[in-house]
This record gives sequence, structure tokens and C-alpha cells, in this order.
Amino acid sequence: MKSLSLSQKRAIFLTIMSILTLLFFVISVFIGSSKMSIGEVLKTLFGGGNSTENIIIFNIRMPRVLAAIVVGAALSISGVIMQTMSNNVMASPSTLGVSNAAVLGANVAIIILGGGIISHSGSKPLFDNPYVVSLFAFMFALGSMILVLTLARIKKFNNAITVLIGVTFGTFCTGLTTLVQYFADDQTLGTAIYWAFGDLGRANYTSVLIVAIVLAISLIFFLLFSYKYNAILLGDATASTLGINLKWFRFISLLLASLLCAVSVSLFGIIGFIGLIIPQIVRRLIGNDHKYLIIGSALLGSVTLLFSDIISRILLSGWALPVGAVTSILGAPIFIVILLLSRRKK
Repeated sequence: MKSLSLSQKRAIFLTIMSILTLLFFVISVFIGSSKMSIGEVLKTLFGGGNSTENIIIFNIRMPRVLAAIVVGAALSISGVIMQTMSNNVMASPSTLGVSNAAVLGANVAIIILGGGIISHSGSKPLFDNPYVVSLFAFMFALGSMILVLTLARIKKFNNAITVLIGVTFGTFCTGLTTLVQYFADDQTLGTAIYWAFGDLGRANYTSVLIVAIVLAISLIFFLLFSYKYNAILLGDATASTLGINLKWFRFISLLLASLLCAVSVSLFGIIGFIGLIIPQIVRRLIGNDHKYLIIGSALLGSVTLLFSDIISRILLSGWALPVGAVTSILGAPIFIVILLLSRRKK
């Protein structure tokens, strides 16, 4: 039987991912702890629900589902660009220290600055002004990446050293976070730890819109210059001969990728392995052409986070587990398999 061409594989992959995104979107809207029937959900979607049903569907479930789509895409695209620009498949928002810095920022806001008045809904802490915490997490995350990139550019470090600096700085941020938490009382410490959990349950339309705007701007930039990323894969020398200003292009690309990660983490906590694993899977399936790699990674990232969120909501009846824990549990064995397969090919 004649094997499929690369263009056919790409078309099939993108079509399947688009269908799965729509399918999981629909499934996610229909499941939840409220036990609404399919008929009640459908009636509510078409404007016939009561006030409680409208709140459940449009104020709780819909923002959560939309958040899974945009955050999954944002983290995956961030991983693609970080891996390409650093020429290191281990590069990701977590390994470059962005996530660790965001957690430090959130802990500073919650523990040292008070983080606003904290109330509780069941076992979950609620922030009267959650955007204060998110703002500090964002500033620390973005600031850490600017610091790493600026240092690498001034000292003219190579890609491998830049990644190593990111890992080292991430460890430094983790140490500072531990020190900050050491002086917290039990309630504040619990709140700070809870914030770090990757949780889509805190989503609202404002947070989704913020991520979506940053995602749209970054996506346009990355796709417009996809040919430059392809050239960089051929080596810095080749890219330079094609007229690419590597220093500034690398700086701007990594800055946008870090912005995607910083916004996502600051609003929804740490969601691990998406930015690390998804780009590697897509590269193996449809190749390194960034015009398709970026779109494919965005779709698979959305599908993966939607699926993980579904799992997090159905494992325990009436409880939703942190989706960040689910992605890490699912991602760890997949990552090991990828490493083993890569080693076998060598």
C-alpha cells in the first residue's frame, strides 16, 4: 500500500485535531459536578434555562472550556518557539524558569503583601482581588525571562548556556519561594500553595480574553515569520546568510514565547509538560515546517488540556482535581517513552 506523503499526513493530523478540539469542547460543556442532564444543558445553551442553569453553563463551564483551549495552545506554541530558538528540545516554559518565577511572584503578593482579603468557598480559597496576585506572578515571570535573555545577549552565551541559566534561575526562584513560605501562617501558606496548582476552575471571560489576545498577537507574528524559524533549524550561519538578524529575532521570539507562558501561568497556575512534550510529538508526526508545526502544536495543546480537564472532573464525583497535576501525571510517562524512542533511533 502506498505510504502517505508528508502533506497528506499534515492534512490528516490537522483535521483530526480540529475535530477532537470540537468534540472535547462539547463534552466539557456537558459534564460537571451539578449533574445537569443532557436535555437541561441543551435547553440552557439555546436560551431556555433558569438562572441557576445559566450560571453553571455560561459563567462556570464555558469560561473553563475556553480557558483550556487558549491556555493549551499558548503553552504549546511557547514550547515550540523556545525549543527552536534555543536549539534544545528540553527547553520549555518550566525549564527556562518562567513558571518558577511566576510562583515566586504570587507568593510575594499573597504572603508578604497580603494579596488582598482571602475568603473561602468550601475548601477553595477565593481572592477578593485575584488580579493583584496574577499581576505580580506575571511581572516576576516576564522579568525573569527578560533578565535571562538580556544576560545571554550581553555575554554572548550560546543556546545551551542560555537554557542552563534559565534552569539555574528557576532553581533560585524556587529557593526564594521556600523561604517566603517558611514565614507564612497556615492559612496564607495553604492559599499560596493552592494558587500554584494549575486550575482552570478560576477561569472567567476576562482572563480568557487576556490570554486570547496575547495568543492571537503572538500567533500572527510566529506564522508571518515561520520561514525564518525554518531557516534557523539549518544553523545560525545559514540563517545569517539569508539576512536574519539572529540576535534581535531570537530575543523578540523568546520574549513573545515567555509572554505567552507568563500570562497563562499568572492567571491559571502551573500546568506542566504541555510546553515540553506537545511540540516534540507534533515534530515527529508532521515535521519541522513551522507553518504547520505551530498550528499543529496549538491544536494538540488545546486537545490535551481539554482532555486532561475532563479527566480531572470525572475522576472524583463532585470534585475537580487540579488539571496541572493531571497533565504532569499523563505527561511524565509519555516524555519517558519519547526519550526511549529517540535513544533507540540513535
